[in-house]
Amino acid sequence: MSDFKDYFYLGKITKLHGYEGKLTLFFDTDEPQEYIDLEVVYIDIQGNLVPYFIEDLKLLNNKATVVFSDVDNIENAEELVNKELYLPLNMLPELTGNKFYYHEVPGMEVIDSNFGSLGAVKEVLEYPNQAVFQLFYNEKEVLIPISSEVINEFNRKQNKIFITTPDGLLDIYLGE
Repeated sequence: MSDFKDYFYLGKITKLHGYEGKLTLFFDTDEPQEYIDLEVVYIDIQGNLVPYFIEDLKLLNNKATVVFSDVDNIENAEELVNKELYLPLNMLPELTGNKFYYHEVPGMEVIDSNFGSLGAVKEVLEYPNQAVFQLFYNEKEVLIPISSEVINEFNRKQNKIFITTPDGLLDIYLGE
């Protein structure tokens, strides 16, 4: 099995496009045009990331048609349908201000405007309608919603996230 920690999920191959080995991709990103000049993607083949070189890529919204080198018939293309696409983390566009990638967050200190330091984020948990920072304060789990209403400042230089939690939220976890 490959270690995917140095890669990010880009999207998925959704279906065949025609009969000559072309495929349709879905880019799971807000900015698909950032990836229009891709030369290679890594496809999860039975737990291993295998590089596939791109000959042609045409983008339409979050979908694209792609021609991979060495995938020149429908049989080879069919084997790739429903496979996930990955890229190295260093290919992520740089974010600024309060925008961030979830992989940046673990280890960052969370400071609430009323409570003070809550400790370091252990991980980001993604629930169906809400992602949250998971951290432990005095060995008690605390879940903070990831929301522009909560996050005041995401400071990469200081490795800190400044927040204002909704009234009563910390009481739920800390029993105060």
